Amino acid sequence: MIALLLFIFIIGYAAIAFEDYLKINKTAVALITGVLCWTTYMLFSANKLDVNESLLMHLGDISSILFFLLGAMTIVELVDAHDGFEIIKELITQVNKRKLVWMIGFIGFFLSAVLDNLTTTIVMVSLLRKLIRHKEDRLLLVGIVIIAANAGGAWSPIGDVTTTMLWIGGQITAGNIMLKLFIPSLVCLIIPLIAVSFQLKGNVERTDAEVNASSYLLPKSKQKIILLLGILILVLVPVFKTYTHLPPFMGMLLGLGLLWLVTEFMHRSISHDEKDHLTLVSALHKIDIASVLFFLGILLAIAALETSGILSAMAFWLSETIGNLTTIVMSIGLLSAVIDNVPLVAASQGMYSLGQYPVDSFLWEFLAFCAGTGGSILIIGSAAGVAAMGMEKIDFFWYVKKISWLALLGYLAGSLVYVLIEYYFYL
Repeated sequence: MIALLLFIFIIGYAAIAFEDYLKINKTAVALITGVLCWTTYMLFSANKLDVNESLLMHLGDISSILFFLLGAMTIVELVDAHDGFEIIKELITQVNKRKLVWMIGFIGFFLSAVLDNLTTTIVMVSLLRKLIRHKEDRLLLVGIVIIAANAGGAWSPIGDVTTTMLWIGGQITAGNIMLKLFIPSLVCLIIPLIAVSFQLKGNVERTDAEVNASSYLLPKSKQKIILLLGILILVLVPVFKTYTHLPPFMGMLLGLGLLWLVTEFMHRSISHDEKDHLTLVSALHKIDIASVLFFLGILLAIAALETSGILSAMAFWLSETIGNLTTIVMSIGLLSAVIDNVPLVAASQGMYSLGQYPVDSFLWEFLAFCAGTGGSILIIGSAAGVAAMGMEKIDFFWYVKKISWLALLGYLAGSLVYVLIEYYFYL
């Protein structure tokens, strides 16, 4: 049974990794892999009732992640429908290349901590396409956005799906991860910014969109209300969890409901046709359901490996072979540049128990940082990179030549800073 489970998972994983070459959607592969892993485990198990109970238990944990993501994605789509992100565009007035790189980097860094790294990348790349005329200048800034978004997402419980998984899974707490990873994540961004600044000189050429007044469908006041309310809801979700002790998805659903009421009240005086694209129902139609189903399939497959004991055996093998926990976690981070970090983190959650490594221990914090930032090293290593690649048609080898070394510098520097802070202040 163990060999068959591993075979199914490895084949499925390989098909996901080579999605672009096989021309097969990774969501379909993930769903098939997840179901086949549990089917195999069920067929070879003597106690069918125990397997069903284990599946339903894991499904409860998985559902909390999926509902959280659905709520967050819908809120962001609703803000975008109200042109809320146009306000951020108006803040980007700099034309000096060196200053612009720093401005874009810091906006992406802090925006990612609130919106998540994927959404931030989509928003920032969309804005850059409207602002920067020459593609070479724009692509360099897009590369910085990927690094900034992944670094910014790593230190926030809602900024990266892997950090969110660790938070919902109980391995980390919101306040502690923000405190412990903020400086390493900031270093992960600042080092690449310093390095790239030496290469830049002169000004960028802005597009004509900069001087043309935007024809907003909504008054500025309404754009600001929805943007600020959306950000406030996302920021307050960890606070809601802290004070109520309810799962994070409950706070997200509460915020979603409140935002729904506000938008319904705001547009009550206009006709149905005029407000149709501004409703939350319309936003629900735009969210990426395929990504949610991908997470479902992957997490189901990982849960089957965990229940069968494969992941705990793998953790033991790593401990015996490599031994050093820092090296193991940094290797996982580097591996996330090639392989999606969601299954890597999910596997790690199954490999190591909270009994062995308690909440907010070195393993979980460092894993959140490495899995979140290591994906920047290659453009295929993170959802942010893949999104930017599709939007700007970025060549893989161009990214390796221009951006990968910057991301690697940031990753190594941030990792070193985290380990030093942990060693001198917390051990």
